[in-house]
Parts: sequence; C-alpha cells; structure tokens
Amino acid sequence: MAKFTFTEKKDTRSGFGAGLTELGRTNPNVVALCADLTGSLKMNDFQKENPDRFFQVGIAEANMMGLAAGMTIGGKIPFTGTFANFSTGRVYDQIRQSIAYSGKNVKICASHAGLTLGEDGATHQILEDIGLMKMLPHMTVINPCDFNQTKAATIALASHVGPAYLRFGRPSVPNFTAADQKFEIGKAWKMIEGTDVSIFATGHMVWHAVEAEAILAEKGIKAEVINIHTIKPLDESAIIQSVSKTRCAVSAEEHNIFGGLGESIAGALSRNFPAPLEMVGVKDSFGESGTPAELMKKYGLSTEAIVEAALKAIGRK
Repeated sequence: MAKFTFTEKKDTRSGFGAGLTELGRTNPNVVALCADLTGSLKMNDFQKENPDRFFQVGIAEANMMGLAAGMTIGGKIPFTGTFANFSTGRVYDQIRQSIAYSGKNVKICASHAGLTLGEDGATHQILEDIGLMKMLPHMTVINPCDFNQTKAATIALASHVGPAYLRFGRPSVPNFTAADQKFEIGKAWKMIEGTDVSIFATGHMVWHAVEAEAILAEKGIKAEVINIHTIKPLDESAIIQSVSKTRCAVSAEEHNIFGGLGESIAGALSRNFPAPLEMVGVKDSFGESGTPAELMKKYGLSTEAIVEAALKAIGRK
C-alpha cells in the first residue's frame, strides 16, 4: 500500500464548513443551525449563500436541538453547529429525548473536540463526548481525520437517514487523504498493510498512527494502520480480520480511554478474538489550558506513545 504524505495543514472544522457549503448548493433540504459560533464552526459561507436556510439561535443550545428535531418532521435535514462540549454535555437530555429516542434525522456537528481546543481549558474541552453519543440508541458517531475526510463525511451525512454525531477540531493538522474520496459510513479504512500489530486510530490521532508505522518499520516491525472514522456502527469485521492476523492491537484517540474507541474495540475483541490491546488516550482525566501540542504531549497522545504501545502489545502476545 502507498505511504502517506501531506503538503499542507488544514483544520478539520474548515472541512465541515466546506462540506456544508457544498450541500447548500446541491441539497435544498439541508438547513443549518448555530449557537452563536458561526465563524468558529466555519458556517459563514452557508449562511451567506442560504440566508433563508440558516438559523442563528444564540447561546441556547438546548433550544437549537429542539428546533432541529422539529424541522425534520417537515422533511428538512438539519445540521447543528457548536463546540463539542456544548453539542453533547450541555444538551444531552434534549438529544436523548427529542432526537435519539424518536430517531430524528438531525446531524449534530461538533467542533473544538478533545484536548486540542487548547487554551480555553477543561471547562470547554470535552473528552467524554464519544462515549456519551455512542451509548444512545440509533446514533451514528463519526470522527474523521483531516480536512478532506471531514468534508466528505459531512456530505455523506446528508444522505444518511437517522441521527448522527460528527466530531472535528480547531487546530491545523496534516491534510493527507484524497480530496475526491468516497466516504462510507461504518466502513473502516485499511491505510497500511502489516502483520505484526494492528493500530486502530481515529480523528487527529490517525496521522500520528501513520508516523508511528514508519518508526516501527525502521525497527523491522510491520504495523497495520486502520482508520476508524466511524466509531458507531463499528466495523467489527475489519477489526477481527486484522487482529486475527497480527494477534495484538493498539487503539489511539483524542478522548478518554473510558467510553471511547478503545473500549469499543476491546468489546469486539473479547466477543470474537481475545488478544492483547493497548489503549492510547487520556487516562481518566479532565484537560487543562495549554497549546494543543503541549496538551497532546502531556496527556500521552503522540506518535511516540503509539510506538511504545505497539511494542508493549507485541510483547504481550
């Protein structure tokens, strides 16, 4: 398989904005709602081009979820936008009761997820959102890795019927996937073939997994890198197929290890093919203020951490 490189860094929230703008031009049923963060969510172009389909609700996130749920009854496809913390923790009851319970076709789009919100600190960061959302019946959970994949995921969600949570971030990260990619919800993407250890990564950690594979290759270790952009529904067949070959695995996510991707993979392995699994993620902690790079390093979300976890997993075979 081809190795991956990049020529530019772009923020994944801009991928969402680009995808939403394209949907505004191609799908008249798409509407957008924002809770006073239009610029931060990169929804400006959609608002400018579709003023009659954009609803600024102010700092009233719970009301935004109720409005979005109601709009689906008339056949609209609402995309809500605010920070991940306010998209989930602040409005969990409204999402559960008004959207998930009745299977409303609302797309909950959440920026500034994880630690890389940076200097705004623990009160605005959220490391529990994947767990919160994946536990809700009927909810699809997507966490793309770069600008191009976020744009493709946003566009794909308009054709997906049912509630969905789309998670992305603020910092500029390597943009290394194809601009013309086809995004398949629920289908894991094997990026690099390997035989010694399976690395399952999601979101911003996918590029770190690619970097870790190169370091491991220098040590004579062939790592398989799989992009788990859809956390629910989880592509269990791809996970089992990979681990049945490598016989050990690593999960990598910008999220608490409790409730995140790692736990989903652990469950799949325990039911189908028990094998050593090392989890790279935040270890049951809130975040703090700091630059994104500083926080990722301090909390063990790095290329080096994935390499260490891979070596430990191999040693447990």
